Amino acid sequence: MVFMNKTLGRHLREAVKSLGRNAWMSIASISAVTVTLLLVGTFLVIMMNLNNIASNIEEDVEITVLIDRTADQNAQNQLESKLKNLEKVENVQFSSKDQELEKLIKSFGEKGESFKLFEQDNPLNDVFIVKTKVPEDTPVVAEEIKKMRYVENVQYAEETVKKLFEVVNVSRNIGIVLIIGLVFTAMFLISNTIKITIFARRREIEIMKLVGATNWFIRWPFFLEGLFLGALGAVIPITVLVVSYNSLVNIAVPYIQGSFVELLPFSPFVFQISAILLLIGVLIGIWGSLMSVRKFLKV
Repeated sequence: MVFMNKTLGRHLREAVKSLGRNAWMSIASISAVTVTLLLVGTFLVIMMNLNNIASNIEEDVEITVLIDRTADQNAQNQLESKLKNLEKVENVQFSSKDQELEKLIKSFGEKGESFKLFEQDNPLNDVFIVKTKVPEDTPVVAEEIKKMRYVENVQYAEETVKKLFEVVNVSRNIGIVLIIGLVFTAMFLISNTIKITIFARRREIEIMKLVGATNWFIRWPFFLEGLFLGALGAVIPITVLVVSYNSLVNIAVPYIQGSFVELLPFSPFVFQISAILLLIGVLIGIWGSLMSVRKFLKV
């Protein structure tokens, strides 16, 4: 146990010394990780909030099925049964034309008072409100319902729904490509930093190999150096993220309260993102160090 502690202490000292000996390259590597994680963190915040907004909108996506005015109660029951039997449908609710008129009046606020004139002779249809199991299936289910008997019309925010899904998918794909590119750039810089360290100590490594040192004994200081570079590079992005998102939430929430545009709460969201950024930083550093030290161990 004492031997293991001494060995670990030696590896830690070597890693810290190496960071100091190659200060400029260490700063360059940390800066690369910082910029990478700052961009990655910004994108994650935007993407996760966009997904949250999309989910809120998706929850409100429903199909309004206008029942033919000629349909009697038996016909309505048959139609309801067909709707419920559709594989992709989650639930079906009936709303009478009087309930629909009441919703219409409420949606217009004070201006809706003028619609009360129609209470005696209501021109609206009885409707079924259909919700799909998966929001993306809404257009497909709507087309199926249109073909059914006793259906006068089918309504849903067709263009809005399509554009929403397109924007979310495109944003997600662009973001993934961007993140991968940035991560590989940071890994390349850290790898080069550690290569310079290893090149300066190549004779020492050769001697250690010749006297029987294992590959992992030699790797550990460089492994820890990469870990430190990645972790240090994550400190500034995490700090900027915490401060910026806290300010954003405090400023934006009073203005968007009650709308479907809802930001994710500060906690635990920021702490989850911080943990992700720290993990990415550490993994970038470790991977860069392991890749750079590999060829120098072939003695």
